[in-house]
Amino acid sequence: MKQVLLIDTPPLFREFLKEKLTSEKIHVEAAGGRRDAFAKMVSLLPDLIIIDVPKNFQELTEFFEKKRTDPNANCIPVILSGPLPPREIVARLPSYHVIKYFNKPIKFDIFFEFIGQTLRTPLSIDTTQSILEMHLNKNIIFIEIAQGLNREKLALLKYRIDEIIENNKLVSPKVVLMISDLRLSFVDAINLELLLSNVTFDSRIQRKNIKILSKDRFVCDFIDGHEEFRGVEVVENLSMVLSKLVAESSGNDISEVISQNILASTEDMQEGSVEMRFHSETGVASVMNTKKSEKLQVAIIDDDPITRKILEAAFGNLNSQIYMFDAGTKFLGAANQKIYDLIILDIFMPGLSGFDILNALRAKQYPSPVIVYSSAAQKTSVIQALSLGAKAYLIKPLKPDAIIQKALEVLNTKV
Repeated sequence: MKQVLLIDTPPLFREFLKEKLTSEKIHVEAAGGRRDAFAKMVSLLPDLIIIDVPKNFQELTEFFEKKRTDPNANCIPVILSGPLPPREIVARLPSYHVIKYFNKPIKFDIFFEFIGQTLRTPLSIDTTQSILEMHLNKNIIFIEIAQGLNREKLALLKYRIDEIIENNKLVSPKVVLMISDLRLSFVDAINLELLLSNVTFDSRIQRKNIKILSKDRFVCDFIDGHEEFRGVEVVENLSMVLSKLVAESSGNDISEVISQNILASTEDMQEGSVEMRFHSETGVASVMNTKKSEKLQVAIIDDDPITRKILEAAFGNLNSQIYMFDAGTKFLGAANQKIYDLIILDIFMPGLSGFDILNALRAKQYPSPVIVYSSAAQKTSVIQALSLGAKAYLIKPLKPDAIIQKALEVLNTKV
């Protein structure tokens, strides 16, 4: 049986690795502290060592020098994870048989693929297409899942939830699980149970504070008939969820919550040890790779010429072909002939309002995602726009980078 030694890995990352590798019939040992680590290494002589890099790189250098003096342990391959070390340290790593350095947060599919190659034991990876996004706003953890249920991501979920609660010192955390795009049946029961078990795993989250947004009858029946998930509420209407949670979490300061964006991370949310996306799903490259031969088609509808100019400049840096409209009637006329990749929409405009446009787009089942960018900060406006199908609601004014970041999130989820 192949053996792996984990050294100084954070508790959650360690447990996630142990669960995954043990399921693949790989023996895992963990050590904390350099002295304990060296003793375990020479007694176990593992096939691979995985080390979480300390802030003091000198400690790591001392461990490696000691490892090099042992003829049996010297050639054991090492994988490091953590912040990028100084250049002079990097130059010495190959001499210590360090074969790979993963910056955090780790893309776990690439991470496990590399471990499998090193051990010459290919690890099974569920490749089911799935978008899983997690965001924190105040004390509410938003989990959005689209396209499918990927068991690798579901297995990671409980560890990531715990990291978010610990890192942000959340008191009375709440969870909104958004799976309204999924249509499930009895064949998905085992994956649905894994998802719900991991969402409800943390005892700090009360069942009454877990809301599931879904219109799927199978999901409702599954939860109603499962004693373990009693108290978890399934809600069909987004406005019902937002009315409760926004009001409970923010008092009267609705604009603050919305300006940070209900589906976006708060600024103090710390990164976890492992990324929730596959390598191919992250960043600008993911969007750009789907548009190698054409530019993104972005429609901007706003009666304010200054706003249009700012948005035109911002999206001009995103490989975009930009179409600007100062009135809703002009946009709807153009939309009869063309499908845009993204729509940026104001709410209050002369003639047709943004709500009118959202209604019209929904009536014709227009497929393009819409981001509302408006100075209207009232809770009722936000709920109405999101209920009519807007993917995000941003409050003016925002820095162009913040708008582009939300656009990338929406586009990557769409992909």
